[in-house]
Amino acid sequence: MQLNAIAPALMPGQTEEPSATLPILPYLPELIFGLVAFGIIYWVVKAKVVPNLEKAYAERTEAIQGGIHKAEEAQAQAQAALEQYQAQLTEARAEASRIREDAKAQGSQILAEMREQAAAEAARLTGIAHKQIEAERQQALVSLRADVGRMSTDLASRIVGESLHNETRQKGIVERFLAELEAGDVVREKVGSTTEDA
Repeated sequence: MQLNAIAPALMPGQTEEPSATLPILPYLPELIFGLVAFGIIYWVVKAKVVPNLEKAYAERTEAIQGGIHKAEEAQAQAQAALEQYQAQLTEARAEASRIREDAKAQGSQILAEMREQAAAEAARLTGIAHKQIEAERQQALVSLRADVGRMSTDLASRIVGESLHNETRQKGIVERFLAELEAGDVVREKVGSTTEDA
């Protein structure tokens, strides 16, 4: 077997003895170059990238906090609007109930007034009708009395054979006859029985 094939290639400045060098330690120029490159990258990230990230993070946090604050304000306004709406709704319901009660009361009052007016008008018309009927009855009585008086005077004149058309006498006879007729003192006699008795 060849040991040279398995052994790593020698670096410049390295001796051939592998036991003399530590395998964990890196090559010194590479280590320095790596540290310088890391330092430059670290400085660029720290100076340029991190502030931009911090700025973006702060802006995003502020936007989120502002959004949360705006959402809380909007929620508070919505809650206040809801409470105001509910208060207005309650007030409107109370107002509608009051208007309904007022309308019922006014309707009852108007109905009572109309009934009173109708009763008064009916009483007035009934009174007028009674007066008119009484006037017509009186007129009919006067006319009937005059007709009955005239007929009875004519009949009595024929029976007596003497004229009874004297106004005062006629009026007295008629009044006496009608008073007896109303009192029920006049008894009707049958004409046939008086002739038979005679």
